[in-house]
Amino acid sequence: MAPVNRMDDPIVPARLEDAAMADIEVLECPYPTYDLLREEAPVWQDPLTGIYMVTRYDDLREILKDTKTWSNRRTEYDYDELTGPARKVHELFQEKGWVTEPSLASRDYPDHKLIRAVFDKAFRAGRIRELDPVVEELAYDLVDKFIDDGACDIVQALAVPLPLILICRQMGAKDEDVWQIKEWTDAWIKGRGFGLTEEEMIWSAEMEIEQQHYFQPIFEELRKNPNNTLLSDLVNHYIEEWGRCLTDNELHAHMTQDTFVGGSETTTNAISAGIMLLARNKHVWEKLKADPDKYLRNFCEEVVRLEGPVQGLTRMALRDTEIRGVPIPEGAVIMARFGAANRDPETFDCPHDIDLERKNAGSHLGFSSGTHHCLGAPLARRELYWAFKAFIDRVDDFWLAEGKNDLRHLPNYSLRILKELHIEFKPK
Repeated sequence: MAPVNRMDDPIVPARLEDAAMADIEVLECPYPTYDLLREEAPVWQDPLTGIYMVTRYDDLREILKDTKTWSNRRTEYDYDELTGPARKVHELFQEKGWVTEPSLASRDYPDHKLIRAVFDKAFRAGRIRELDPVVEELAYDLVDKFIDDGACDIVQALAVPLPLILICRQMGAKDEDVWQIKEWTDAWIKGRGFGLTEEEMIWSAEMEIEQQHYFQPIFEELRKNPNNTLLSDLVNHYIEEWGRCLTDNELHAHMTQDTFVGGSETTTNAISAGIMLLARNKHVWEKLKADPDKYLRNFCEEVVRLEGPVQGLTRMALRDTEIRGVPIPEGAVIMARFGAANRDPETFDCPHDIDLERKNAGSHLGFSSGTHHCLGAPLARRELYWAFKAFIDRVDDFWLAEGKNDLRHLPNYSLRILKELHIEFKPK
């Protein structure tokens, strides 16, 4: 028997006692649980994990701006306190690779500001504008490769290669190595999934170490011969306050987490989600196809709002505080649940619907907010726009391929990842 597709048959908890955010089947379609939590317990402590789940839009806006109360620090980098399998993984990196430093998303002021400045330079508006025709050309090339076939897995054919090829070029990797890098990225994500065995944790670490050895010679070459890529900027930018450039350990952290996961995987998942939403809402497809110039940019925002690739990220309390009267002790961890806030009816009318004319569509938290607002958001929006534009321009109609989809997502507490999406279509 095929697995239940929870998007069609979601778990709908009737009371708070039934809420279970760490349940794989709930994560498959978390929106009914989000609705319950927003209404009855907008600050809810998960009895299984101890994490405080925050689900209302206005609360998250305040939290994301308040860097004096909330830290991005993550205990996974407290290497001296690791035990069990996590300790063995750490020792493996010490022996065979590079022990990674905190990523950009895991740093606080002032270190976050200093490293963010390196990325801000690399993602400056002028450089992103220069990339626009490159993104457009690549999107149409990818669609043209499958358009005569009448069918494809849109995840593999378009959603993965478009952002990944672009970020690989900026990271000094070769186009022919894109799928190898995808394997490494997938392994990193799976290594942070649910209920892993020690063997699976070791496998994920070994895959990450393989990637480290791929990029280490590129770092060393760029130190000798800088070029105009993003990676060259990262390798050679001198941080005055530290009196040095980034170390190899820091570079490897930013490569995996900030560029390949943050810079390609999230966009991949948004493209996949957008095509899925269109397949399930053909009236939206017809309206969008009739006037893409009018509606396409809003559609991109609605995709990120409704099916946010990053459903939530953690923050740690730097002092005793409270949210909506719920006491949060110093050191406690909260989950800023963007996926719930983006469907908050207090902020978005008819929040579960795609509205191509929604006035505040761009106000979603799909790219976070405050000092940790996604620096790659302008590039991601261009990638989404051209992926959907090329698809609309080349496809007359499409539908989900019968018997080939279960529409299941990879089990993950933070990321929303559609594994495959087989479609059939009629070319224009």
